[in-house]
Amino acid sequence: MSQLEITAVKVRPYEADDEKLKAFASIVFNNCFIVKDLKVIEGANGRFVAMPSRRGKDGLFRDIAHPLNQAMRDLIERVVLAAYEEELRRGFEGSQRVRDGLEE
Repeated sequence: MSQLEITAVKVRPYEADDEKLKAFASIVFNNCFIVKDLKVIEGANGRFVAMPSRRGKDGLFRDIAHPLNQAMRDLIERVVLAAYEEELRRGFEGSQRVRDGLEE
């Protein structure tokens, strides 16, 4: 089995009253599997990447997809945050903006 690689990353800025949520991201693995709706969050200890999640009937959020080990989590976070920083430098030119959960 070949090694799992992140072959594409797309980051879209998020504009809303929620100052903690900075962007949504999508990542592609091995040019054949995409995970959408990762979130770039500004936390108390700096930026981090939250996995896509859904609120259950009990009101708690549960991850829809997530890494099974710390090495993969670190790789995803490193790649997504690097793409976010690059988009910040470019001013998100040409990026589709997301406002209140809807792509513009």
